[in-house]
Amino acid sequence: MASYVYGNAVRRELEPLVQKPERKPKEVSRRVQKNRNQALHMSRGYVVFLTVAAIVTLIACVQYLKLQSEITSRSKNITAMQQELADAKEANTTKYNSIVNSMNLEEIRDKAMNELGMVYAIEGQVIEYKSPTSNLVTQYAGIPKSGIVAGSDEVN
Repeated sequence: MASYVYGNAVRRELEPLVQKPERKPKEVSRRVQKNRNQALHMSRGYVVFLTVAAIVTLIACVQYLKLQSEITSRSKNITAMQQELADAKEANTTKYNSIVNSMNLEEIRDKAMNELGMVYAIEGQVIEYKSPTSNLVTQYAGIPKSGIVAGSDEVN
């Protein structure tokens, strides 16, 4: 049983050293030595295979790094373009709101009626008509009473 002693000057009890028996190196047979030498020696084919495998691995790693770099640069480009789009939308919204806020419809109506002499249309002045070809109408003559503007009477 060991007892604990406190302090910095502890006595040391010497235990007898156990000596291990020395081993004699085994003599290796000639055949085993020959097999070990062959295992350490690499053939040309194996060296060529390892070289080709290392080169292919290196090329694959370089291509991977190039693709990763390209993806990163495209991602940064997309982020910059999204920020540019957001800035443009904000500028457009600001301009639109300033234009809308600068318009006073009451002032426009007053100017149209008093300065330009415009009046509201009365019931008989609005004529509705059908255009058989398109939404664009160019008026070269008066609109007929039937309301149909076409070269043929067959169009309804």
